[in-house]
Amino acid sequence: MIVAGIGCSKGASAADIEAAIEMALERAGRPLARIDLMATAARKRDEEGIAAAAAARGLRLIFVEQADLEIASARGATWSRRVLALAGVPSVAEAAALAAGGPRARLILPRIVVGKVTCALAAEETP
Repeated sequence: MIVAGIGCSKGASAADIEAAIEMALERAGRPLARIDLMATAARKRDEEGIAAAAAARGLRLIFVEQADLEIASARGATWSRRVLALAGVPSVAEAAALAAGGPRARLILPRIVVGKVTCALAAEETP
């Protein structure tokens, strides 16, 4: 299972989000991989671009609560002081992907920045 974690500036479009996901898959060396779900912070519920991108791909979109983002962020790889000040976690994309992927999820690609969007990919480790 691959989870695309999304962070974005207010008003990011579905095309912006799609471009970030495609670039993330490419950088992870998995350009043809199937994303199983998308995740973002619960405070991004009103971002139409995120919902539209998930709908266009036929993906379930998970909104991760702040407490769960904070817990998952301990497994993250990158730190943005700006994002930490704004969102309370060092990377919304990484924390969302890891939280939605579950306790055994690990990053297969730390967050990348594509314009207004950050995207991180996580997958569940198998025992």
